[in-house]
Amino acid sequence: MDVPQASPIFARRINQDGIDLIKEFEGLHLVPYLCPSKIWTIGYGHTRTVRSGMVIDAAQADLLLDEDLRLFERAVVRLVTVPFNDNQFSALVCFAFNVGTANVESSTLLRLLNRGWYEQVPAQLMRWNRANGEVFGGLSRRRAAEARLWNRS
Repeated sequence: MDVPQASPIFARRINQDGIDLIKEFEGLHLVPYLCPSKIWTIGYGHTRTVRSGMVIDAAQADLLLDEDLRLFERAVVRLVTVPFNDNQFSALVCFAFNVGTANVESSTLLRLLNRGWYEQVPAQLMRWNRANGEVFGGLSRRRAAEARLWNRS
């Protein structure tokens, strides 16, 4: 008797422009460092499994990034209830990667987007340019890059 096979689950992936944006703004760090939010970080913004004295190579950094991106891709798919294109999806994954899923989930950005107010997203992104209450130029540039990616068709 044939056993029905489970259908493959479609996993939406960030596009190369989104990956490039993350890599540009995170930079590649082969040893741990404290980011502006005082969180130990390695590779391209990886924080979950960083240990003191850890050293990685570029290939390991890419693997860690891919694992991290899977988490944020699934979160964006789960949280956003309206349709969006690949650039919009990638911009949101980049944003979530930087600020965390919980912050996206509780954000005005998500609430407005899920109402279908797509045009509000770039301005909402720009509000997320602070670390520890201080405006950071790098975060302002990153949010502007995410907004540009969001607006590309």
